[in-house]
Amino acid sequence: MDRSGTPAGGLRDGAGSHPSALVLDRRRFLAAGAWLGAAALLPGCDVLPGPTDAARLTARPDELLAGTTAAPGTRPLGLTGTRDVLLHVPPGLATDRAAPLVVTLHGAGGDAEAGLALLRGQADERGLLLLAPASRGSTWDAVGGRFGPDVVLVDRALATVFAAVRVDPERIAISGFSDGASYALGLGLANGTLFRRVVAFSPGFVPDAPADGRPAVFVAHGDADEVLPIDRTSRRIVPRLREDGYEVTYQEFAGPHTVPPDVARTAVDWLDWAAG
Repeated sequence: MDRSGTPAGGLRDGAGSHPSALVLDRRRFLAAGAWLGAAALLPGCDVLPGPTDAARLTARPDELLAGTTAAPGTRPLGLTGTRDVLLHVPPGLATDRAAPLVVTLHGAGGDAEAGLALLRGQADERGLLLLAPASRGSTWDAVGGRFGPDVVLVDRALATVFAAVRVDPERIAISGFSDGASYALGLGLANGTLFRRVVAFSPGFVPDAPADGRPAVFVAHGDADEVLPIDRTSRRIVPRLREDGYEVTYQEFAGPHTVPPDVARTAVDWLDWAAG
């Protein structure tokens, strides 16, 4: 187990190390389950009621930048006094080419470092930039209500990175685990012309927002998940996404509420992105 409480065999939700957070996560899931049941009455939807445009992001890459100038390593962006956004630049990233970028979102009770941990090993191998914001509350705004301040922070973080690093507009993705996976689905489908791919590890539901574009989606979920049971979550979410016209790659694995290393590797293989 590392210093953040992450089991060595794979990544668990931030709630996995904190009993009180786990209780909150389960309560949140039960509420989401009730909303899912209501949403199932709406044609073509498996989402929650929400605002019309609060999930829309405005930041876009600057294709005129000369190249990647950020030095390798992990650094805060200095956008907030607490729970700042982290940018991870892999070693050996070419300075004369546009780089692929993945926004990576932590689970309930987590932070930006937990978001980075989802894919940092793979990012270093494949040359992927990682951008990890931290939710303003104990989890992402639309998970417990509506899109709001977390969207604003993600937009500011993207704008900051796009102004400093040349990012390939065709290779931008959003990913997340647990509550972060739900948020990645909601924000990703609402900004599909920005995020070309969405990776959701053990999501609970899809927060509602008008769709924009048709990003490809990867979903993985453990068949023994006791926090967000698969029968009430991904096994409902994936068919609905496909019915709505999304291309979805779906992987079930034997295990609990976690992201095994081989599943993270499969997700990055699915992205099929490498620097250069």
